[in-house]
Amino acid sequence: MGFLSDVVAEVRRGLEREPLDEPALIARALALPPARDLEGALRSGAPAVVAELKRASPSAGEIADRHAGGQARAYEAAGAAAVSVLTEPRHFGGALADLRAVRLAVSLPILRKDFVVHPSQLIQSRAEGADAVLLIAAAVSELELEALVEAAADLGLGALVEIHSEEDLRKALNAGAGVVGVNSRDLESLEVDGERALRLLRRVPPDRTAVLESGISTREQVVEAAEAGASAVLVGEALMRAEDPGAKLRELLGEE
Repeated sequence: MGFLSDVVAEVRRGLEREPLDEPALIARALALPPARDLEGALRSGAPAVVAELKRASPSAGEIADRHAGGQARAYEAAGAAAVSVLTEPRHFGGALADLRAVRLAVSLPILRKDFVVHPSQLIQSRAEGADAVLLIAAAVSELELEALVEAAADLGLGALVEIHSEEDLRKALNAGAGVVGVNSRDLESLEVDGERALRLLRRVPPDRTAVLESGISTREQVVEAAEAGASAVLVGEALMRAEDPGAKLRELLGEE
């Protein structure tokens, strides 16, 4: 067992103890305008940047406590293609309130990052204003992943299917993932291997939208990702720690 296995087990136990109120969530979701197109936004740059709101992480500890809406507005003004919001509270210091605040602050597609293992969490994500959700291939079975990708599409949600291995990639492709995120960090051990991620990134078929995640802090790394086939990179910690997150984002985009 590692970090991912432990957290997923916690999430499953929590949903068993306190199931989400699906009818109420569906009613809220149906009242919202259509979700914004994450995949289209990620194909808008060379590569695009998904800028993340991440207050803490199990590998880095406390990162920064920024105002969710203000941080997101800085990202949008600096040229982010989308905003990722960590909503997991125990290990990442996140909250659904952050998702709602970002929804009110920006016009960009918003990705909810959490440990999603049940369709009710997809409905919750849509009801809270997410345009897309993170699905971690290693966190669910192949059948569960297929069902989650299909359910997300039925709700009008985009899905970024995160992988860390050849087996994860196979699962993601079989599930019909249109957006494939390659995480440089092994979520069980929490170790980062950038070279391994770039090799795996090159294995993502060109008809899918590939995103490189974790450990990105320089323009050179962004260029490497693009050369390996990434349409986008996802950056959290480097932007959260930056005194001027807008300037850091423009630096990553090659504009400063």
